[in-house]
Amino acid sequence: MKSSRLVSILLLLQTRGRMTAAQLAEELEVSVRTVYRDVEALSAAGVPLYGDAGHAGGYRLLDGYRTRLTGLTTDEAEALFLAGAPGPAADLGLGPGLAAAQLKVRAALPPELRAHADRISGRFHLDAPGWYADADDTPHLAAVADAVWNGRVLDVLYRRWREPTDVRRRLDPYGLVLKAGRWYVVAGPGPRTFRVDQILELTVSSEEFTRPEDFDLAAYWTAYQREFHDRLRGGEARVRLAPGARLPGSAGAAAVYNGRTDERGWTLATVPIESVDHAHAEFLRLGTDIEVLAPAELRERIARTVTELAEIYGNSPAGGGD
Repeated sequence: MKSSRLVSILLLLQTRGRMTAAQLAEELEVSVRTVYRDVEALSAAGVPLYGDAGHAGGYRLLDGYRTRLTGLTTDEAEALFLAGAPGPAADLGLGPGLAAAQLKVRAALPPELRAHADRISGRFHLDAPGWYADADDTPHLAAVADAVWNGRVLDVLYRRWREPTDVRRRLDPYGLVLKAGRWYVVAGPGPRTFRVDQILELTVSSEEFTRPEDFDLAAYWTAYQREFHDRLRGGEARVRLAPGARLPGSAGAAAVYNGRTDERGWTLATVPIESVDHAHAEFLRLGTDIEVLAPAELRERIARTVTELAEIYGNSPAGGGD
């Protein structure tokens, strides 16, 4: 709609400063001729918008001019207040800023949109972390965020899962990602992904780094998640499940069931696994509700564990009984 496009032009010029007709046309996905007509309409409506000729020219608003956000649609206002997650903002030290920004936006909204925004805030609350996990202790999050913003190199002592576990790393922090209640920093060289809660020590260097111009944090994270899930499906296991048994986590979501049961009601399933080690720990959680049929290495390892458990629990408790 033209009215929505006019508001978009105003907001683009307000936030970015001078822009050419070609830049506006590309941003709005319209023709340059359409931009010319829209600019004329804004000028006719009294908006102090000026055009500068020449190579470095373009359209700009009169210094100090600010538009009120009356161009927000109902859906846009609702989405804005639903997306304001106070927990992550507070983690980054931006809690007061978020509250102040929402207050200003709310004050600028027309009464009907203000009512919609208030209803969204009162009826929906986003809480990303799961029930059965304590919040990660991330004492270095604020320092990492500051380094991301200011382009500062980080020297960290990082704890990883394989030996040697504690390693020194020099990071160029490109961006932060919050996933399922856990903070990750994406850093060069690489780039690679690091859990912020696994940073044991951190020093912000006075050295600055240059963030690659073509680096797209959202695109990187999408590709990283895809590769992560591909690694989870590096192999597969064939299992039998007791009636009512449910495979945990991503294994359950990706399992393929044959749809038939045997005389005891057990079901055959093919399950993607990341590794024998990981599957061994995951399948043991189901106790006697699962039988691993293949691969043989996994079946034999679980059998050894069960035998060792039987030996432990088959003996009398130390110091107990007559």
